[in-house]
Amino acid sequence: MKPKTLLPALGTLLALSCAPQEAVVVDQLPTEATSANYPVNRTPLAPAPLLKLPTGSIQPQGWIKTILDAQQDGLNGHLGEISAWLQKGDNAWLKEGGAWGWEEVPYWLRGYSDLAFITGDTAMLRESRFWIDAILASQHENGDFGPSVYSGAGIRDLWPNMIVLWIMQNYYEYAGDQRVIDFMTRYCHYLNTLPDEQFLEDYWEKSRGGDNLWSVVWLYNRTGDTTLLSLGEKLHRNTDVWYNPTSLPNWHNVNIAQGVREPATWYLFSRDSAMLRATYNAQELIRRTFGQVPGGMFGADENARMGYIDPRQGTETCGFAEQMATDQIMMLISGDPYWAANCEDIAFNSMPAAMMPDMRSLRYLTCPNHVVSDSKNHSPSLQNQGPFLAMNPFSSRCCQHNHGLAWTYYNDFLGMATLDGGLCLMLYNSADIRARVADGQEILLTERTHYPFDETIGLTVQTDQAVTFPLYLRLPAWCDAPEAEVNGRSVGHIREGNFLKIERTWNDGDSVTLRLPMTVSKRYWAVNQNSVSVDYGPLTLSLEIGERYDTTDSRATAIWDSQWQEGVDASQWKSYEIHPTTPWNYALVDEAPITVVRSAWKEGANPFTLENVPLRFEATGRLIPSWGLDETGTCQVLPSPEAPRAEQRDPITLVPMGAARLRISAFPQAD
Repeated sequence: MKPKTLLPALGTLLALSCAPQEAVVVDQLPTEATSANYPVNRTPLAPAPLLKLPTGSIQPQGWIKTILDAQQDGLNGHLGEISAWLQKGDNAWLKEGGAWGWEEVPYWLRGYSDLAFITGDTAMLRESRFWIDAILASQHENGDFGPSVYSGAGIRDLWPNMIVLWIMQNYYEYAGDQRVIDFMTRYCHYLNTLPDEQFLEDYWEKSRGGDNLWSVVWLYNRTGDTTLLSLGEKLHRNTDVWYNPTSLPNWHNVNIAQGVREPATWYLFSRDSAMLRATYNAQELIRRTFGQVPGGMFGADENARMGYIDPRQGTETCGFAEQMATDQIMMLISGDPYWAANCEDIAFNSMPAAMMPDMRSLRYLTCPNHVVSDSKNHSPSLQNQGPFLAMNPFSSRCCQHNHGLAWTYYNDFLGMATLDGGLCLMLYNSADIRARVADGQEILLTERTHYPFDETIGLTVQTDQAVTFPLYLRLPAWCDAPEAEVNGRSVGHIREGNFLKIERTWNDGDSVTLRLPMTVSKRYWAVNQNSVSVDYGPLTLSLEIGERYDTTDSRATAIWDSQWQEGVDASQWKSYEIHPTTPWNYALVDEAPITVVRSAWKEGANPFTLENVPLRFEATGRLIPSWGLDETGTCQVLPSPEAPRAEQRDPITLVPMGAARLRISAFPQAD
């Protein structure tokens, strides 16, 4: 899907029928700070229309709480007990010269500590602070910190420290620990002392320098230290060029998911709108060739290759998590609903199927068309050589440690502050959102919904006293006829525009009901055999394939760089191969009707499973006998439109693709 034009121009405000002074539709959010309650971009940085609420302000409810509970009980919550990289006995993040120390501790701790700050779990908070205190104490007199890792050229590797800065930002927002500001300031001063020829020279750090740049924005807005502005320029100067209009510096899927946000972050310093447009271009560039598939991502496996553009190509679990983080940062920088839509596309359609429902194992690669999930080596059909399709708690080292940020950061962005003292909901889910509005009054906005499996979102304001502020609600582009009520009274026609703005004096118990009617629609992928994907609101649908789960020994099927702590009971950390038990090689009869069938919502259950998903769709398909597995055991590329279809038309069932760990979501067409 092509990204929108950069920051759509402010449209005419459309007064709504019931209360013109209260409800209007606007195209964009205000960019002038008039009553901001949280740190804004200081001069000379360009203003950003949305402000992240402090970590811990948003308490999950509904299905996102179910998923985060599973994450706490699953791999992310217990990885410190099983991963050799997180052992405390000889860890370079805990003592000088330890044997274990690179990105693994920061990757894991970023999601783990954020989950602790969200839940307030005592044991998790204690564990998080143990590591955070150790990292703070590791800082040297010159400002550097952490393991002394050097590249082959003998240059200090700064990449793991970039992840740590994000951890510290969340920790400061949660706890207000002044040590964080001092720690980050000293480290940034250290970075300013490094000559360019010894700065961001290694592959990973050079690709991902934008992560460090975002931390500079965060710190500058809290300190006003002008030396950070020169550091920002230095970081941009030495980071890979993600703003070339016709190419990307490399084609590694996670690098791309992170790197595309760097030009927009630099725009905040330079105020050059071409840099903001460059992020949109980079986002689109990878998708023009490798992203002609559903699910919000692109088919790179680990590294995108020319000619490998079929929906059987996948994305790392890390890639899903990092692209969601990019979408969230871009929501803050641009205020553009496009980024919220992309974040939901990944969160609802791609990320859930990358893990087992109990969150205790994951697979390295997940594909839009993914019909077997075994431990075989599927190279060269997939770019990676190894058992990268199985659900294994120890494959791969990066995703094993980094997956935790996807859902915690998603939760952290369910509500954001606006520059005029209001609140904005770009992403919808059940949550309790505590925020300061107007001139600093704290309110609690409770949101209850089964979205995206249901069309209705209910909001209630809890406040100690009457307070006047604007509430902005994203109107998704896929919804043709949204409806809203304030205290049971309709606000009238609200289609033309990106946001419904309700500005009024709110009293305790005031309510808003937003309805986003969903309809079946289709997308066609011309470059991929004119295949078709079926959407229902923000959900993309997959063929429902029977799934057989075979338990395997995680030690036997983990990839080579997996490392276990001594004495781990591998039987408690199972791996799974998933095999189809029903035919999957169907073409979709494109003109046949598709009918939705709803079932009862199961409270406390993960809806992204075939057992619990509350939506199914009746459709019609025709088998393609020649479409099967290739010589590597991977789903063959999409058959051509000329490949014979069976004469018989079969009833088939479609389900949301996020619930389908085996799936066909880009279908050949049939008459």
